[in-house]
This record gives sequence, structure tokens and C-alpha cells, in this order.
Amino acid sequence: MATNLYDQAYELEKALRTSEEFLNLKKMYEEVENDETAKSMFDAFRNVQMELQQKQMSGQNITEDEVMNAQAIANQVQANQKVTQLMQAEQRMSEAIGELNKIIVKPLDELYGMMNK
Repeated sequence: MATNLYDQAYELEKALRTSEEFLNLKKMYEEVENDETAKSMFDAFRNVQMELQQKQMSGQNITEDEVMNAQAIANQVQANQKVTQLMQAEQRMSEAIGELNKIIVKPLDELYGMMNK
């Protein structure tokens, strides 16, 4: 009997929602959201990140002033423990998702690896 991939994906979603990594991320996010200073810093940091990423993706040059501004905001963010903890939780969640992705694509890696021999 064939496996229904979508059913398995929804099971993985449920497991993700109850994982330690996600629950910690959610807790850290809520702490930042409930702290006006931390939220303002985090939002500013994310906005600068996204703006620079969009410029880079569209082939535009990033100016020295933009780099200095981003660095100043990053330094402020690093001084706020709540935001720092949130960013660390984001990193752990990203690592977990990366590992899951490796597991998910393993059959394709093996298939194409065999074809190249």
C-alpha cells in the first residue's frame, strides 16, 4: 500500500508544533512581543535585514551607510537579552528544519547519486 505523503506531512506538522524547539521559539517570541522595547528593536532589525536582502537579490549595491546602520541595529539587538534569546531559538528551529529537510530529500539524493555512478 502506498504512503500518502500529505498525511505524513500533516503528521510532521503536528510533531513540529509540539517539539521542544518550536515551543521554545514560541515562548521567546511571545516574550519579545510583550516587551515594547524588545519588540521595537526586533522589528527594526528584521526590517533592515529584509531591505538589504531585497536589494541584494535585485542586484542593487548596498551602501556603506546601510551597512553601518544595519551594524548599529544589530549591536543594539545583541544588547537585549530577550531578542538575543529569540534569535537563538530561531537558529535552533532553523537547524531542526534543515535536518528534517535532509531526511526528506534523502531518497532523491540516493536515487540521483545512484544514477551518476
